Amino acid sequence: MTITQVGTDWSGHARGVLLDAVYCGGLAVVSVAGLGLVLAGRPAAAARLSGRWQRLRAEPVTQPVRALPVAGNALMGLVLGVLAVIPLGIEALFVARGVLYGVVDGGPYDTSWGGPTRGGAWLAHFLVGVPFALAGLAAMSGLALLHRRWTAHQAGERGGAWVVPVAVLACGAAAVLFVAWLHQI
Repeated sequence: MTITQVGTDWSGHARGVLLDAVYCGGLAVVSVAGLGLVLAGRPAAAARLSGRWQRLRAEPVTQPVRALPVAGNALMGLVLGVLAVIPLGIEALFVARGVLYGVVDGGPYDTSWGGPTRGGAWLAHFLVGVPFALAGLAAMSGLALLHRRWTAHQAGERGGAWVVPVAVLACGAAAVLFVAWLHQI
């Protein structure tokens, strides 16, 4: 493997992670639209919408055009899309409080991490935010993969025995998160 091949591989991987972030960012909206189409009696249109959205990151899976599997796929997409709000928020905080720290916080920096200078405070906040940003990107990649594998499972593809338990666990996590959010309002 040459240096240029390593660079190309990294570029493709970075592009994939960014596409996963875009995929997760729109997953809830696409899923709500799909549910609306199923409720309107148009499961074929909902399956096409889901297939087009999945084409963003991978080859789409041919879904059965029955209302129940399409609705199940849209419901799981909605749950995973809501869960994706957490890592998307982490990324937004990293940009606001890490990358743009000196712009967002005008100082004084005497008691800030890395202070008393603006440069030291910015560097400290940026370096603390990097691992969280990477974890957020990894979480979005995992959520996107889970949704694509869930769709394949709904379509009857073999393999992926892990999909149903992990999807149930994700639904449980979403329920716990929602209840915790309700208690803090």
